[in-house]
Amino acid sequence: MTAVVLPHFFCLVLCLCSGWLPAEKLAQEVSCSCADATVCGLLLTASGTAFEMSAIEKIEEQFASLRIAKRSVLSEEPAYLLDIDVSGSAQSASSRFVAVSCSNKSIRVYNRETLNFLREYSSCPGTLNGVRFAHVCDSLVFSACSDGMVKCWDIRLATQKAAQVFSGYPSNVFISFDINCSDLMICAGTEKVETDTFLVFWDARGSTDCASTTREPLGVYSESHNDDVTKICFHPVKPSLVVSGSTDGLVNVFDINKDNEDDALISTCNSDSSVSFIGWSGKDYEQIYCTTHDEGFCWWDLAQLDTEEPIMLLRVLDARDAVCIENGSLNYLVGGMYHEKTGRLFLIGGTATGDVHLISCSAAGLSLVGTLPGGHSATVRSFCWNPAEESLLTGGEDAQLLLWRPGAVERSLAKKMSMKIASSVQKRVRVHNSSLKSRKK
Repeated sequence: MTAVVLPHFFCLVLCLCSGWLPAEKLAQEVSCSCADATVCGLLLTASGTAFEMSAIEKIEEQFASLRIAKRSVLSEEPAYLLDIDVSGSAQSASSRFVAVSCSNKSIRVYNRETLNFLREYSSCPGTLNGVRFAHVCDSLVFSACSDGMVKCWDIRLATQKAAQVFSGYPSNVFISFDINCSDLMICAGTEKVETDTFLVFWDARGSTDCASTTREPLGVYSESHNDDVTKICFHPVKPSLVVSGSTDGLVNVFDINKDNEDDALISTCNSDSSVSFIGWSGKDYEQIYCTTHDEGFCWWDLAQLDTEEPIMLLRVLDARDAVCIENGSLNYLVGGMYHEKTGRLFLIGGTATGDVHLISCSAAGLSLVGTLPGGHSATVRSFCWNPAEESLLTGGEDAQLLLWRPGAVERSLAKKMSMKIASSVQKRVRVHNSSLKSRKK
């Protein structure tokens, strides 16, 4: 069958005419000749119906084009790369710095474009958990520490001393934290000590006004979790909303503008397993999701809290069994990321040999979008995806930080072998079999 290619102007005319198509073309396929197919994104069939190019197809094409552009140089003390963040907005292409939290109790800072090493901060004697740049000032980087402090470093200063220290209570061991989108509030989650588990809050305003001073907490939430708080994540655009995940299986959403913890708790969802990652997704970010330490996945719609509709969008007991990968396998999930432009939620997973999988989430289930082989030689522990420039940062147990770009050609060192060390994360894994429940207020 011969295809008829129409100029972009005529594509628009056909769309506006609600499916009009000359009778003599009914047996022919009509397509657009626009130079930028991603802008037009239309395929006009013989029936005159206009179809937008599949969002998944666009992402699949972009992901498949990624190649290693840069590879960091191994340090004298190689370590697992556990968490990654970039300065500036995650959607911005102008980020200058990359910060990585490492298993050797340090934060390493790199140039965003070249992956050249800039500086390193040590947390001794505590273990660092997570790394976050301030949203407004891209020279401030934060991390929670097992010594009961959240520390802030100013990478403009040639000093190993923290610019600001946010102290917890004497028994606190922080294993998770986040800073809200307005840089006004910090929240950190603790390990369970005897019967106590806390979410601790601080006022983060003016973090470098009084260098090297210590700030006391504003207060705590202590009733909503009964085990280690493994993840904290503030809402991307609403500074008062925060979600927490725990090894007790619960995923709690709070509005911290409320006067007390009970009123602040908007929703409690149960993943039935130990939570390893949480995030926000959906239009206006009204959805939350989590992955678990036994590779499960749960996805909830908070917009349904005041309706009779179920809030659960999808529950997958084990993603390793749910995702079909031809001539390959899925060994673990790293985390997730909501792609605003396409309105889709994606998970990042991988194999023990370092392959990276991109997985699409829908109400129908999980499906493989694409795979990046040959970059890492061991488990990938962290990632940061920048949709604005279609680039990806990954870090893993091979101590390598990789920058992936469309069509790039690598001109650096070959990949390294993995280093096996004990994982403190695995020591906190608990699988729960209680029934799924939600709390509406």
